[in-house]
Amino acid sequence: MPDMRIVPVPYDHPDAVKLDELVQLEYVERYGESDASPMDPAHFEPPHGVYLLAYDEDEVPVATGGWRAKSATPEGLRDGDAEMKRMFVVREARGRGLARAMIAALEDSARAAGRLRMVLETGGEQPEAIALYQSSGYAPTDRFGLYRNEADAQYFAKDLQE
Repeated sequence: MPDMRIVPVPYDHPDAVKLDELVQLEYVERYGESDASPMDPAHFEPPHGVYLLAYDEDEVPVATGGWRAKSATPEGLRDGDAEMKRMFVVREARGRGLARAMIAALEDSARAAGRLRMVLETGGEQPEAIALYQSSGYAPTDRFGLYRNEADAQYFAKDLQE
């Protein structure tokens, strides 16, 4: 595992807000607009979710990610799903395995909370994220949520009980 410390924090923790601002800037660069997905700090409070920050050896926040519990929906979500949100590694820290370590920590946390499957949505302008999810065992799944009607949106899922 890369030299970092992963800790749970509230979604509105100052360092989480700082990294969320950075990921929103990246969305604007890639898509021309920020992500409009509804995000509520309460969604990430245990046991219904978790939000994680990764700090490097200098205690600088370098990666973030969270999951929130989901219930069955007509679009294909199932009871027991956990939706991964705001997976992000700052540019200066990319290529060191931080994203893979964060995904593993999120999966472990969701599994420990009794979640059965991790689901996520990403965009076609993030090919490196798509490749990461696929190489981490995620497979295409039904479309759900705010961007389900966007042609460029990509949806993935992974069984957490394997």
